Amino acid sequence: MFRNNWKKEILTIPNLLSLFRLVLIPVYAHLYLRAITPVQHFTAGAIMAVSCLTDAIDGKIARQFNMITTLGKILDPLADKITQLTLTLCLSIRYPVLKAVLALFIVKELFQLILGAFHLLHGKILPGALMTGKICTSVLFVSLIALVLFPDLPPLLVESIAVTDGVFLTISFASYILAYFGKYALVQDLNPD
Repeated sequence: MFRNNWKKEILTIPNLLSLFRLVLIPVYAHLYLRAITPVQHFTAGAIMAVSCLTDAIDGKIARQFNMITTLGKILDPLADKITQLTLTLCLSIRYPVLKAVLALFIVKELFQLILGAFHLLHGKILPGALMTGKICTSVLFVSLIALVLFPDLPPLLVESIAVTDGVFLTISFASYILAYFGKYALVQDLNPD
């Protein structure tokens, strides 16, 4: 069946938007790492803002027009995670205080990847992103894009942003630990019968 409908499964607007976001990542990294002038920083920030906008749009289109696909369920979060990683990595080069945020982000994502794969191998799955994860993603995108757009922020403000991002990452991480292991774990059977 997939062989006959591969275009319908792959070539949907939400999937194309997710692929577009993946293509924007190296463009952003190249522009940001070479940015010197305010216009260059603004251009790099605008690219990330476009990426965030397409992220907000693709899910709505998928749900409203029944374009949810298996590929889309993989592509959308993959584009999110790689974009966040690239943003944090590039910014931590300019702002060393963000290295702790980068480390926490990597640990959290590795935890989710390993636990997700483990449960999947045992026929179980965490059904979708948690609200704390969605809020954390929004906070990260807004704060990190602000650092791209405004490269001359006072060090104290940059440190405040790093602490805020760290707090939201910690809350999200804790909620995912509870979702996998807690008394009210949310892991479900992949094929409930």
